[in-house]
Amino acid sequence: MSAQNKSHGRKAIRPSFKPRELMTPTPDLVGVWKAKIMTLFPNAFPGILGESLTGKALQEGLWQLETVDLRQFGIGKHRNVDDTPAGGGAGMVLRADVLGDAIEHTMAGAVGNWPLIYLSPRGRRMDQALMQDLARCDGVTLLCGRFEGVDERVLQHYGIQEVSLGDFVMTGGEIAAQAMIDATVRLIPGVLGNQASTEEESFSSGLLEHPQYTRPAEWKGQTIPDVLMSGHHGKIAEWRQKMSEDITKARRPDLWQAHQDRKTPD
Repeated sequence: MSAQNKSHGRKAIRPSFKPRELMTPTPDLVGVWKAKIMTLFPNAFPGILGESLTGKALQEGLWQLETVDLRQFGIGKHRNVDDTPAGGGAGMVLRADVLGDAIEHTMAGAVGNWPLIYLSPRGRRMDQALMQDLARCDGVTLLCGRFEGVDERVLQHYGIQEVSLGDFVMTGGEIAAQAMIDATVRLIPGVLGNQASTEEESFSSGLLEHPQYTRPAEWKGQTIPDVLMSGHHGKIAEWRQKMSEDITKARRPDLWQAHQDRKTPD
């Protein structure tokens, strides 16, 4: 493994008072979904992905994470990765030659169904359908931009798909990359433990999720709806479906319309 990469997969966890590095070189695990991240800030990973269920799954080898430091492909003594925009303007743009070398290095070991994605505010918005598609892939490579973006020729030459976290601009793509990976990894069998969780949550059926309740039965004068305490599974399912529909209609009329369109035969 080259010096540009830091990779993490299956590792035994033992008690220690000394902090343990989460990103250490490990062999690829055959048949395991993998995210490759091209970034100027490799130490930003795994970040939150190293915690809770995604972190446990990472340690157990249910998925893998590899970072590629774009600075290693920089030009000259100072490893420059950017330059001024052609035609003038504020900010800096990531260079085509730097990104080209980084992409070819990173994608060299990517086989099978392996999309290359650039996190960009002008891309298609992330949604559950995209995450389901990515979870069925062999892996994904994510390019995290900085400054004013990347040279357009890179996107065109490699046929890179642009994907956005939402209709706003961030300082870089690292947070968006972590969000995409989190939403995808949780769909990999074995990560959540209970696969039914992914089948009943928001967006899985095209609707927002119904309200959830737990103990205590009464809190600050508010009680759990009687139907949920009835033990009648049929009525509970009907109530949850109605609540999902009502919430979707009130909060996301766009989703509700799409849901209605799917129910209407051509």
